Amino acid sequence: MRLDDVAAGIRPADAKAKQAAARRQQRLTKPPGSLGRLEEISIQLAGIFGTERPIARDTTLIVAAADHGVVAQGVTGYPQAVTAQMVLNFLAGGAAISVMARARGVELVIADAGVASPLPEHPDLRVVAAGRGTADMTRGPAMREDQADACLEAGIELARFAAERGAQVIATGDMGIGNTTAASAITAALTGAPARETTGRGTGRSDRELEHKIACVERALDVNRPDTASGVDVLTKVGGFEIGVLAGVVLGGALARRAVVLDGFVSGAAGLIAHSLCPTVLDFLIAGHRSAEPGHRIALNHLGLQPLLDLEMRLGEGTGALLATGLIEVAAACLSDMATFDEAGVSDRAPTDLAEAST
Repeated sequence: MRLDDVAAGIRPADAKAKQAAARRQQRLTKPPGSLGRLEEISIQLAGIFGTERPIARDTTLIVAAADHGVVAQGVTGYPQAVTAQMVLNFLAGGAAISVMARARGVELVIADAGVASPLPEHPDLRVVAAGRGTADMTRGPAMREDQADACLEAGIELARFAAERGAQVIATGDMGIGNTTAASAITAALTGAPARETTGRGTGRSDRELEHKIACVERALDVNRPDTASGVDVLTKVGGFEIGVLAGVVLGGALARRAVVLDGFVSGAAGLIAHSLCPTVLDFLIAGHRSAEPGHRIALNHLGLQPLLDLEMRLGEGTGALLATGLIEVAAACLSDMATFDEAGVSDRAPTDLAEAST
């Protein structure tokens, strides 16, 4: 599908279902508001799925992996080959996200969005690569516009396929050496925050190395001058293939009317791209956690999203998003399966003021 058609096809969440869910929340056998943010999430889910009793049991986590030409500037302490090695680790079941997915019974989809090193064929690997790693964004655009479009379209199709297979919740994850540098540049471009504030230490940079990384982000923005009114241009100039795919996943998930859970900083940058293309995606977005990367807080604030978890994590891979899906599942179940006061034969609270007593 063309991006314009996808954006036009994303309709807001169902307001009537949200109102019905809010009324049901008030009748459940608990003090109103006593489940805190779980109640807010459940009402959001009602709007997403168009029913006052939503179900969110089946989750698919899409992890997109790609390489970044900016690593040539020494912005990370890990060699580029680690991206491919970690993809193989995902497929072998040895990575943190692999362990978490097994523990939660979550379907894990690994997508090669543009890994530089060749990967062997594997039945669990989806190849959607628009190239073999981006160009060095400090010297010019990270990719061509047609590659940016291809990434977005691939992500849309991955999300739609997950929805067709029964996923009610679609979570995002990433892998890519150097990708926090791209996420820093995207966040600076789309929020207006200075690169010094959006750029963090990533894989454990020293103070001196952090200063160099900030300078690289500033140089990339200065050299490329991305059009901040165009998410596609920002992605083209200073993005990454996996970030484009994840932005497409957000768009595709919203089009399919599924809950889309953002992971950390890189997924947050993808969320910014998707939001710039279609602001309505916010109705479908849930922030899984807050990364320890400083730019993630800026991205979430710009989107108006409050994360469910804050565990000081910064691994990526979708780990924070996956942990949050358990809370999302429980939030939906409480709204849908808890008895109301009438159903349980439990006395509701007594009126608390004269206005209530007179009704």
